[in-house]
Amino acid sequence: MKVTFIVKKAAKRHDIDSKATIYVRLRDGRRLDSITPTELSINPNLWDDEDEQVKSKVVCPDEFRDEINEGVRSLKTYIEKEYRLIDKEAIDKDWLKLTVDMYYNPKKYYVPEETPIKPTFQQLLDEFLLKHKLSEVRKKNFRVICRAMMRYELFVRATKRGQKAFALDIDTITPDTLHDMWDFFENEYIYYERYPALYETIPEKRAPKPRGKNTLIDCFCRIRTFFLWCYDKKKTANRPFDEFHIDECTYGTPVYITLQERNILFEKDLSDHPKIEVQRDIFVFQSLIGCRIGDFYRMTKRNLINGAIEYIPRKTKEGNPVTVRVPLNDKAKAILEKYKDCEGGSLLPFTYEQRYNEAIKEAFKLAGIDRIVTILDPLTNDEVKKPLYEVASSHMARRTFIGNIYKKVKDPNLVGALLCCHPNFQSIIFRSIFIEYLCNRKLKRKQALLGSNLPAIDF
Repeated sequence: MKVTFIVKKAAKRHDIDSKATIYVRLRDGRRLDSITPTELSINPNLWDDEDEQVKSKVVCPDEFRDEINEGVRSLKTYIEKEYRLIDKEAIDKDWLKLTVDMYYNPKKYYVPEETPIKPTFQQLLDEFLLKHKLSEVRKKNFRVICRAMMRYELFVRATKRGQKAFALDIDTITPDTLHDMWDFFENEYIYYERYPALYETIPEKRAPKPRGKNTLIDCFCRIRTFFLWCYDKKKTANRPFDEFHIDECTYGTPVYITLQERNILFEKDLSDHPKIEVQRDIFVFQSLIGCRIGDFYRMTKRNLINGAIEYIPRKTKEGNPVTVRVPLNDKAKAILEKYKDCEGGSLLPFTYEQRYNEAIKEAFKLAGIDRIVTILDPLTNDEVKKPLYEVASSHMARRTFIGNIYKKVKDPNLVGALLCCHPNFQSIIFRSIFIEYLCNRKLKRKQALLGSNLPAIDF
């Protein structure tokens, strides 16, 4: 391949006024020989055909000499570069003409890069749920909050002057926005009654319920997690939660049932209520192994190994996975035997969590477990008195397991030092790994080093 420059027109010897176009010629063996004009022109008497530049000995302005010589060199370099880059099969007789035109008129061929479209707040939330490691339960909780935030958008557009085009923007949300959103979350059940037309446009027809402070704290902690993810992933430089304080949740003393109450529940004849009987048995079994409801519902018969339940708590699975082994007593074994033929491979015939909790309350009531307990009202944070059957739930099974273990341990300081404790329950909300502590030799060695003997636990 060779690029040369020529002047086709001649001029008389003493002609100093004529102008001729400088042409560029591209040759590549026998396959290519193209000529096309450039935008350079020169008096033929000043052009050096051999050196392809202004004659070195002629007198002319330096600016003109530099313009011609540099113009020729620059264009030659450009053509050679483009020729090297292009597929030779794509070169035709018009390629040189097009290339020269691109050199002189780059804007004509410039294709602007598409400006990336800024993702909406909802799109960022969807990406967060897709890419951030979350359990299905937590994803479900986040989606509930997402829908509430979208309702907040509609509320602002409908009720605030000059905000008809309002949309949540990850870059412009301020602490004031968060305070306003908090007010909406807290009082949405009131706004639902005040602005019925607004809620008619929302597909979700369920009426919002009052939200207590702990619920609001949980919601905004999750929203903060989303904002921190956006910041870490360079989605935004905005950090509105730096100036938005979130209080700690306030809990009363966790309520659990005694072993005597649990036995009364287990021994109650519920044959007239077969569905409730099944869920009662499942609750009692959960209270005998102490796992969280999420871990419990994932269990299958494969979790039953050598007379014990073995599983890895999902809460520790990502950070510090530990296999928990919970030996089964006679009651637990009897329940498993009773439902050994349940379908689907599940450990027990589980139902929806909401139905499970409803059945637990009904079973407590039928068994006469109505001891009055003191709890904090989740909405008002005031102290209230309620019978046990009104506050019973799946989580009470876990508290029952751990609370009764605590009563059996002679050295609670040892237990508190080794296990995760609830700050408001005198260290009784331990992780289920406590049983693993009793069964695992490594942990027994830790016990010996600490100079304490833990008794066998009899449920």
